Amino acid sequence: MKNTLRNVFHSPRFLVGFIIFMIILLTVLIYPWFVHRDPLQGLGKGFLEPGTYLSVYDANDTDTYRVELPEAAANRLEASLPTEDRQMMIDYLKAMGVDVSGLDTSNEKMEDLLVAWNANYDEADAKKNKYEGFATQAKRNALRRLDNKIKSSNSNVTMSVVKGEGDDATVKTVNGNDFVKVDEVANSVNLPLGTDNFGRDTLTELVEATGISLLIGLIAGSIATLLGLLVGLLAGYVGGVLDDILMFIANIFTVIPGFVLLILIYSALGAESRGIVTCAVIIGITSWVWTARSVRSQVISLRNRDHVNLSKLSGHSLFRIVTTDILPYIASYVVMAFILQVSSGILAEAQLSMLGLGPNPNELPTLGLMMNWAKLFGAYTSSNAWWAYFPVIMVIALISFSLNLMNTGLDQVFNPTLRD
Repeated sequence: MKNTLRNVFHSPRFLVGFIIFMIILLTVLIYPWFVHRDPLQGLGKGFLEPGTYLSVYDANDTDTYRVELPEAAANRLEASLPTEDRQMMIDYLKAMGVDVSGLDTSNEKMEDLLVAWNANYDEADAKKNKYEGFATQAKRNALRRLDNKIKSSNSNVTMSVVKGEGDDATVKTVNGNDFVKVDEVANSVNLPLGTDNFGRDTLTELVEATGISLLIGLIAGSIATLLGLLVGLLAGYVGGVLDDILMFIANIFTVIPGFVLLILIYSALGAESRGIVTCAVIIGITSWVWTARSVRSQVISLRNRDHVNLSKLSGHSLFRIVTTDILPYIASYVVMAFILQVSSGILAEAQLSMLGLGPNPNELPTLGLMMNWAKLFGAYTSSNAWWAYFPVIMVIALISFSLNLMNTGLDQVFNPTLRD
């Protein structure tokens, strides 16, 4: 056993797959110790981009610190002037006859654009001369608001905050060089992956969903492997009529594609009955066939070996012969089959959920349900909320990749024909 484990962990493919899988598993186990947020708790409305969100209300009640940040004014102005405003500035300067060949809407040209604007724009001139494209009152008002925005950004006083009402009201002046410490703000939330369409923390939901999907894969893989192993051992060793009956049942499952059968059985259940365990059990009982056929072929090649015939002559029971003389020789294959069944179970759940037939969404999230929600609420298209689906795709791909890499590494260790 020790030598076998040494050979297994000396396989580069198995080792890489094992490390990736353990990182995912440890993240699922450790993350809840540090973040206690309910994965189904809505924090807002709709998709919020990844980032750190501070309460504006609490930020005004937090102690301020004077920080002389040289580029603060420039950064503030760049953030407050979108591309549309910059383009309007260029269009107006061009209408005035100013040379704008060296100007554009990029941040690199922002300083040059401001210099040209401050040197040429005059509100009285804009009212008197109706330049092409800016002849209407609405356009001139837009220019005035834009100019006020630019001038206010250069002022040290940016806003005033009124606290209280009536005689108790106080006014707090917020200057451009006033800063607050993030950890002193009473309410703030860090959302590395933003929120989904329900306003839920996507990272917390993703970790929880990964754990649930792994559990579904583990239960489904265990059931499928045990069923396949039992049927394969009995059919391969006993043979005869029992072999014909078991293979007839297996052929029925083979004729109807497993996923189609899975959809038929699972869709017959009501939405409230589609629990996590139910999903895993149904996936398991519809995906045992290929394991049973493979185990059967392995057992047929072993049942007439000398050590098996010797056990028969010694009067050993069927159970002892199968467990001590046959099963150890196919144990490595059973382990590899189990790994593939776990991977198949996770993918099957994701496929079911994408069709709207997944586990009850009011209980716990799964990777498939997160993909389904992203599809239903336009994360792929209208909202362009990549954080709601791309991390889920990556986690599913990494789990499948790691399990298949582990399986390939085991096959390389236990199959002499594949060794280098």
